[in-house]
Amino acid sequence: MQPEEIDPDAHWLSLVMHLTFFVLQATALIRFIQRHPATVNSALVITLAALLAVIYAAGVGRDAYATTKPSARRSQAWRVGWLAAVVVVWAVLVELAPSFAWVAVPLIYAALRILPPVAACVLVGVLTVFVIIAQLALSPRFDLDLVVGPAAVAGFATAVFLHMKRLASRQRRLIDDLIRTRRELAATERRAGTLAERQRLSMEIHDTLAQGLSSQQMLLQAAERTWDRDPAKAHGHVRSATKIVEHNLAEARRFVHDLAPADLALSGGLPQALRALAGRESDERLRVLVHTEGQVGPELPERVQSTLLRIAQGALANVREHARATTAVLTLTTLDDRAVLDVADDGRGFDPGALPDAPEGSRGHGLPAIRARVRQLGGTLAVESAPGEGTVLTATVPLGARTPE
Repeated sequence: MQPEEIDPDAHWLSLVMHLTFFVLQATALIRFIQRHPATVNSALVITLAALLAVIYAAGVGRDAYATTKPSARRSQAWRVGWLAAVVVVWAVLVELAPSFAWVAVPLIYAALRILPPVAACVLVGVLTVFVIIAQLALSPRFDLDLVVGPAAVAGFATAVFLHMKRLASRQRRLIDDLIRTRRELAATERRAGTLAERQRLSMEIHDTLAQGLSSQQMLLQAAERTWDRDPAKAHGHVRSATKIVEHNLAEARRFVHDLAPADLALSGGLPQALRALAGRESDERLRVLVHTEGQVGPELPERVQSTLLRIAQGALANVREHARATTAVLTLTTLDDRAVLDVADDGRGFDPGALPDAPEGSRGHGLPAIRARVRQLGGTLAVESAPGEGTVLTATVPLGARTPE
């Protein structure tokens, strides 16, 4: 009989057992015909043998060539009924001709395949008893081996089969657990990737578009305040706001096309991009200066350049919004194995120890966002400040190191 889920090894074993059934039955029938003349009893035995072969072949054919797969309950009920019919015909046949007793071997296999363990063991015991009785009937005298031998072989075969069946079931469960775990892991990785991308976009928007909109708002408010008494100065604020709008538009287009930061793409390098940023951020309230130390060429990794530029943008946004500084200095230093960006201001400063720690994976802005950017590249962030003494923010990023996952 074929299982519901076809396993190659089990399928091969089933074919061997089916072949064994027909070989044993044919051998027993030939032996019976050779030793018994043509009688009414002989005709009955041949008829029963043919009926047994037909019933067994019908069960095998049904599983092998069925075009529609029934439900599990219907299939199991049909198999139990099929096995009962085969066993009954075989039992009657063995009663008439003990030579057919050894056909019980493939029937034991079928019982173990189809029935639950307890029911299968009971049926195996019944089949073994029939085999023992048939062997004793064929023997001229009582032989203990004819009792112990079939019982021992049947018991051993049953124990081995049930053990292998449990192992196969355990292996199947382990495989199902592995498949389920892999699916859950893939789903978790997708969720983690989605959250990481959301965090990245949040920081990108905060450090570019949000900062630009904040600068535009302050410039337009300043223009509104000076419009009547100093039109020239008001127009200057409006022109500065217009430049920021143009830059924000370039950044928005970059988001769509997923390109490098607009300043890097336009200027061709990080130092030039920092100078362009300083030019936009400088006004009558805040002067931004840029210094570079070491050789900063196009060979600097693009992701490092992009990250340091975003850190500079975020740091200057904090300076403008919170520090009340008049001067900020961006210092870019490149060494053999790392790049260092210092952002110093002469503002009112603060106590770094009083800042609450951002939770892991936070999408917060300002320092939490800068810290997250540095951590993504395996770098470090240091903040030195005190009330009334300004602030120095130092971001150190390794060069050539593998980015943490």
